Amino acid sequence: MPHDPVLVAEVRAWLAKAAKDLAAASYEMQAIPPFADDVAFHSQQAVEKTLKGFLAWYQNTFRKTHNLIELGEACIRIDPSLEHALRRAAPLTEYAWKFRYPSTPQEATVQEATEALAIARYVFDMVVRLLPPDVEPK
Repeated sequence: MPHDPVLVAEVRAWLAKAAKDLAAASYEMQAIPPFADDVAFHSQQAVEKTLKGFLAWYQNTFRKTHNLIELGEACIRIDPSLEHALRRAAPLTEYAWKFRYPSTPQEATVQEATEALAIARYVFDMVVRLLPPDVEPK
């Protein structure tokens, strides 16, 4: 039985946005020196949008938030196999704002950015494998 095309389109849109954040982060890692702050931000955004796509697939409402812990807990209630990956991703929550404003004296390190991007890719790949192929971004 085919899936609801409206639902498929919504989930695909979330995952496409997540994939675009992953691509942006990957591109920014290639700069010399890497744009570590932006990589960290886009990595957080990729995880956030991936989780929102997963929740949307299961028609689980979520509020407008950047909190990966909150989103992750909702995802784990649906599929406990995500717990390990989402525990690893939880610290990325602060990258939604930590390096984004001039009042913040810190900058992301290349190591932080590299780890954030690896975690974001891992979460994205894991979630996509759990969803039907027709929601994958084209």
